[in-house]
Amino acid sequence: MMGISQIALFLIAVTIFYIFFKKLFSGDYPKRGIDYEAKLPDEQIGGISRPDKIFTEPKVEKSRLDELLEMADDSLAKENFEDAKKAILSALILDENNVEVLQRAGFVSIQEEDFNQAVVYYEKIIALEPKNDLAFGSLANTYHKLGEDDKAIETHKQAISLDAHYAPHFFNYANTLYDLGKLDEARQNYQKALELDDGLQEAQAMIDKIDSKEA
Repeated sequence: MMGISQIALFLIAVTIFYIFFKKLFSGDYPKRGIDYEAKLPDEQIGGISRPDKIFTEPKVEKSRLDELLEMADDSLAKENFEDAKKAILSALILDENNVEVLQRAGFVSIQEEDFNQAVVYYEKIIALEPKNDLAFGSLANTYHKLGEDDKAIETHKQAISLDAHYAPHFFNYANTLYDLGKLDEARQNYQKALELDDGLQEAQAMIDKIDSKEA
């Protein structure tokens, strides 16, 4: 005969088996993956249809050159040309042939009225990119500030030949012609600038000014 302790263990075992099989056949038991059900209708465990659940885009590290350009642009926006110049010169040490840096260098040189240095920067851009019409336009303006008007006129024409649909090229050329007293030619180029960009009210103002002088 079984002792009391054995009877007790037997009853415990029967109870455990009873509870287990009851849950088994009722479906109320832990199923594989039940704790990892998809939270969205089209989501699958492991990120097959939602790869963003496990894969993230790596953070793009800014290069030192990009950081310096950003610093320069921030300073230019504040018209702090001294700080902009420091950042630009540091950038040129890293890449002396970077056109974006050279363009900013030329701009800062003009703001500081260092026109000879600006010419150096713009000529270098043109040597690197012979079809850079913006560099030709800036170089033409710089030649005009230096009083080298023959060079300025020729360079304005080169800028226009590279992009005859860019209104500022005609406007800047007209400004040079106006300063030289060539009012008829200046008017023609202001008019062309206005035809390309009817929002360029400065061109209309200069046309009116010329007309008033000739009246």
